[in-house]
Amino acid sequence: MIEVQDLTKKFNGKTVLRGITLQVKEGEIFGYLGPNGAGKTTTMRIILGLLKPTSGRALVFGKELGDSDDLRRRVGVLLESDGLYERLSPYENLDYYAQLYSVSDIEEKIKNLLNFVGLSDRQNDRVGVFSKGMKRRLALARSMIHEPDVLFYDEPSAGLDPEAQKLVRDLILRLAREKGVTIFLNSHDLDEVQRVCSKIAILQRGKIKTYDTVENLRRKFSKPAIEIALDNDKEAEKALDLLNSLDYVFECERDGLSITATVKDEKTSTILGALIKEGIRVEEVKKARESLEDIYLNIVRQSEKRI
Repeated sequence: MIEVQDLTKKFNGKTVLRGITLQVKEGEIFGYLGPNGAGKTTTMRIILGLLKPTSGRALVFGKELGDSDDLRRRVGVLLESDGLYERLSPYENLDYYAQLYSVSDIEEKIKNLLNFVGLSDRQNDRVGVFSKGMKRRLALARSMIHEPDVLFYDEPSAGLDPEAQKLVRDLILRLAREKGVTIFLNSHDLDEVQRVCSKIAILQRGKIKTYDTVENLRRKFSKPAIEIALDNDKEAEKALDLLNSLDYVFECERDGLSITATVKDEKTSTILGALIKEGIRVEEVKKARESLEDIYLNIVRQSEKRI
């Protein structure tokens, strides 16, 4: 659905994108990550046809969006601004945008969308009195009014409280799962990306540092470590002392009643037996997995050292 080929962009002689190449498949939620100023929004604007690349190509449905009004009608966008009129009601906002896109069966589609984003009971209230989270949900509905095949979202959860973030995240998942929409997601929220995206790219200083599925990245970067949950403080202390005495344990870190131990890969299965042998009461033992946040920070820090 989206294909970016060796994309480069320069502003006044300064290179902000350096040979970006990526693909997003139909029905996929793709996460585009990176620090402020990395070039995420510039990439999105080029794909949307709002900026011209210095070199390379950005294709949606196999063509450049800037060359076709018909193709642009198959795309929904939510950038920094919600694009809402605060003196109008949710219904009036959606009605206005539906008319811009020449949407048929407007009343039925608005009703369904307001129900989808959980704003049916507020459809006639003035948008200006809404919370930021409610406005963001309405903005998501606005981006979908013409039933696009591809959605581009730039920081959809930025500035929202945890409850509103979850609502937005759940809506994005439902769009992909229930409606088969392809989603290109710029985000700083690593937890959000880990929960909803199947594939990601990490961008830094205009260059992609890694590009893979979330699962493959977690498998690739995970250390041979295990997490041990203990019954009480006394048991945790005993376990920590024992683990520190084992020559195949490299490091231990305790957090309350939980201990994370890095061990020789072939020795992970022997840890539980060693604990039980010493009479230590263990609640749970499982293999530790790196979070997307750990992976992201590791990649960014390594890249900074090379600069």
